[in-house]
Amino acid sequence: MATTTNFGWETPDDTDLVKDGAAAMRTLGNSIDTSFVDLKGGTSGQMLTKASGTDLDFTWVTPEIGDITAVTAGTGLTGGGTSGSVSLAIDSTVATLTGSQTLTNKTLTAPVINGGLINLTLNAQTGTSYTLVAGDSGKLVTMSNASAITLTLPPSVFAVGEQINIAQTGAGQVTFAQGSGVTIVSTGATASAPKISKQYAAATAICTASNTFLVIGALA
Repeated sequence: MATTTNFGWETPDDTDLVKDGAAAMRTLGNSIDTSFVDLKGGTSGQMLTKASGTDLDFTWVTPEIGDITAVTAGTGLTGGGTSGSVSLAIDSTVATLTGSQTLTNKTLTAPVINGGLINLTLNAQTGTSYTLVAGDSGKLVTMSNASAITLTLPPSVFAVGEQINIAQTGAGQVTFAQGSGVTIVSTGATASAPKISKQYAAATAICTASNTFLVIGALA
C-alpha cells in the first residue's frame, strides 16, 4: 500500500479494487487519528508545546505566570506601569549623572567639587540695625549706612558649621551683638561685641556650637 510523503499514512494503491476502498479509508483515518492524539485534552489557559523532537509529539502544559503585577516608579524615578512593556527613567527633579542641572533646595552631604566657581549671594542692608536670618547662611550680607550699624546674631537659627559673611560697605561702623542666649567669641577689642575695623572691611560669623559664634576677619 502507498504511504503519504510526510507522515507515512497508508493510502490505497492505484490498482486496489473498489471493494477495498472502505478498508483503505479506515486505515488512513486511523493513522491520522493516532498521529493527532496528542491534540486531544488540555484545559482552559493551557498551551500546546512540543514534547520531543518526534513529529506530532505534543503535550499540553500550563504556562508559568510571574508574580510581578506592576512596576512602580519610586522616589527619583518616573514611568512604570501595570501592563505591557514599561520603562523607568530618572526624574528630572533629581540630579542626573550627565549634563548640567540647577539644584534648588538640595542638601549635599560631604560633596567634592572639582573645579568651577561657587558664587556668593548678596543680601544688601541699608538700615542701622539688622538681625541675621536663616536665609543668610552662606551669603554675603553688605551693611551700608552713614551711621553706626548693629548686626545681631540670633539664637536657634543657625546650625553648627553654618557661616555668614558680613561686609561694611558704608561709613557707619558695624558692631556685632549677641541675641538672647547667644555667645560671641572673637579677637575684637570687646570679644563678645566685635566691630568691623573700617569701611570695605569684612568679617565672617561661624556657628561653632549651639548658639555660639566665632567671628573672624578685619575686627576692631
